[in-house]
Amino acid sequence: MLAQLPPALQNLQLPLRLRLWDGHEFNLGPTPSVTIVVKDPQMVTQFTHPSLDALGAAFVEGKLELEGSISDVIRICDEWSQALLDEDESNQPVRAVHDKETDAKAISYHYDLSNAFYQLWLDSDMAYSCGYFETGSETLEQAQQAKFRHLCRKLRLQPGEYLLDVGCGWGGLARYAAREFGAKVFGITLSKEQLALARERVSAEGLDDLVELQLLDYRDLPQDGRFDKVVSVGMFEHVGHANLPQYCKTLFGAVKEGGLVMNHGITAKYTDGRPVGRGAGDFIGKYVFPNGELPHLSMISAEISEAGLEIVDVESLRLHYARTLDHWSERLEDNLEAAGKLVPEQALRIWRLYLAGCAYAFARGWINLHQILAVKAHADGSHELPWTRDDIYNP
Repeated sequence: MLAQLPPALQNLQLPLRLRLWDGHEFNLGPTPSVTIVVKDPQMVTQFTHPSLDALGAAFVEGKLELEGSISDVIRICDEWSQALLDEDESNQPVRAVHDKETDAKAISYHYDLSNAFYQLWLDSDMAYSCGYFETGSETLEQAQQAKFRHLCRKLRLQPGEYLLDVGCGWGGLARYAAREFGAKVFGITLSKEQLALARERVSAEGLDDLVELQLLDYRDLPQDGRFDKVVSVGMFEHVGHANLPQYCKTLFGAVKEGGLVMNHGITAKYTDGRPVGRGAGDFIGKYVFPNGELPHLSMISAEISEAGLEIVDVESLRLHYARTLDHWSERLEDNLEAAGKLVPEQALRIWRLYLAGCAYAFARGWINLHQILAVKAHADGSHELPWTRDDIYNP
């Protein structure tokens, strides 16, 4: 039995209670709002160096139970970790193997979990990417429709144009571009579960003549400049730092001269792309996004430019993603019983931490989200973009 808290924990003044396996309780500060139930006695030795990946892994593996709102859990555990650990500036960038087989397995691990599970907490179009909050008061549904509209407007998408959607997910953007802007869309994904449902929805809306979706690796895209516009949402995070040059060159080869390319994705805090310290990035790499690697804005921008595309507009949507994730986390927490019937208990624990943790990370500036618009200029350097952004906001 633990007679008292280790000295390092006694003066933290956190609204946190530790309840041990034998029923004893210790408050780390007044009026605790979160209780961590310790089921494995060996965990106590880790509490004086509480890295975020170790705490997260212990919850996923059932060594700890959590009482209190998941958002409070994330915030208090970060304050606990920050009080006892230094930020690890020696943390090295991830450099994983990214061949076609490895990437397909990683995508399947994350996205083929259960369509019904994702439907519990995503919007009706199942847009699994950052929403766009034009006033800040929008519902999740409204923000995702606004995101689709914002992307199409930035691409200056016109009726009859041929749009390539790289990483099309459940097809929400592809259907929107066809339905609302009259575009012809070719979308690709590596997720069989996503593809099956996306095709069902295309047919249900009567868009088969405009939208074609395929299971295809981006490295196998045609390089004959057949597409008028290219959009890639939530994709380059899966490419890997080593493959970013190939990825950008592939998009360059797919779009015609004068065409636009939109990259919308999560970007790293640090310029070399290393994950945030104290273990948060390590937890996501192990449990959520195997082989995921976030480039810094400067890194992805450099590769886009080296491929021959000219960057014409960059917008950060960091706080928009924090709000999107808050919506997702709250919706999942409201449906825990139903979610528990759709996915294994460990998977549900992972996703509870992941959604709430990422909301916190975006709000704190640990990671960012950028939309990067580029043009493939004509040989003489010209292009057809308007002189201002006015048409995006005042169509």
